[in-house]
Amino acid sequence: MEILADVGGRPGIDCRGFCSYCYFKGVKLKELKPFGCKRCLPFQKGCDYCSRAIAEAYPGFKPMATVAMEVAGAAFGRRPDKVTISGGGDLSCYPELLPLARMVGQGGVPIHLGYTSGKGFTKGDEADDLIEAGVKEVSFTVFSTDPALRREQMNDRHPEAALANLRRFAEECDVYAASVLIPGVNDGPELDRTCRDLEEMGVKNLILMRFANSREQGLILGNEPIIPGVVPHTVEEFRDIVTETNDRYSFRVAGTPLWDPVTKSPFALAHHKDLIRRLPQVRKGATLITSSVAQPLLSAIFDELCDLVNVVAVKKEIGCLITIQDLLDLDLSGLKETVILPGRTMAFDPEIKRVLSRDGVKRLVRRGPDRLTVDGEMSISMTPEEVLEVEVEAFAELIDEINALGV
Repeated sequence: MEILADVGGRPGIDCRGFCSYCYFKGVKLKELKPFGCKRCLPFQKGCDYCSRAIAEAYPGFKPMATVAMEVAGAAFGRRPDKVTISGGGDLSCYPELLPLARMVGQGGVPIHLGYTSGKGFTKGDEADDLIEAGVKEVSFTVFSTDPALRREQMNDRHPEAALANLRRFAEECDVYAASVLIPGVNDGPELDRTCRDLEEMGVKNLILMRFANSREQGLILGNEPIIPGVVPHTVEEFRDIVTETNDRYSFRVAGTPLWDPVTKSPFALAHHKDLIRRLPQVRKGATLITSSVAQPLLSAIFDELCDLVNVVAVKKEIGCLITIQDLLDLDLSGLKETVILPGRTMAFDPEIKRVLSRDGVKRLVRRGPDRLTVDGEMSISMTPEEVLEVEVEAFAELIDEINALGV
């Protein structure tokens, strides 16, 4: 049993200032309208998730007593196998992080620190007490091991202290480092230098994150561009960087939104035709709407299965961030009478149906599984077999849905 200890916190406020590349920089919360999502009631557009949580509009850090009560309630008196401390701000800025770690780690319960950049560490030795309290895993946004770059791009006032703590964590814990890659800033020779430092520290894994700067790349909160004038790496360029970095260093490297050279995810099934043929038979037809990144891989899988299913891409690169605007921009001429969208599409079901039937064809529109694959943030701690197991189960569920609702 794993438990989440959510400490809350607000991006840009409870992290000592926005990083230059932050997804939430420039968001005007008062102007955001509900997107609609699968959690919404059928008669009401907007719920807590698509109105507030999607923008991480927390009121601030929670008091430790509140977090403790939530953890105790989730445990139901049982000893958890692991506790993950996470939130919307930077964990290193949570004023009661050490007391909370000591409390949830009682009895030897291992602790995972969710994403922190270390910007709240000021002395350089804070990791020692956290390790003693039971921290075994740390997800650490490093960006660069150059203190000057961290100070400039991350608004880190004490970069040397953050990096000293990163080193200490790497000596005693499984550290999952992360870097958002900005072209011309921390890629190329700078990425190589950072990787050499991380290798010397003993970091376990590195997750490379492709910088997003436009709506098509995943910015749905009305705050694009985050850095005017910056053109992110293309999908192909980013994939090559991930592959080359993984080949060059001793630690494992994966990318998000793609790709993982070890597990071949996302959509690892596309590389295993023998497993594709063992999926349930597709007996009916449907159209799958997906992202531009997923479309060729998803098409390759269904091309092996049948000629009854076509896969259509919107101009959004991440499927769970598809909005009603993406569907309004879609050419409906290739859509069959049954349409299945990603389960986490950020749109209101009645609006989806209306938009996808605006050409006069009355279509049956449904959401598919929440996920068909895993991205680098998940796959980096998984084996190839574990990734394939997730995909086989998810595709079997999707095929069952097509067979039940298709034409």
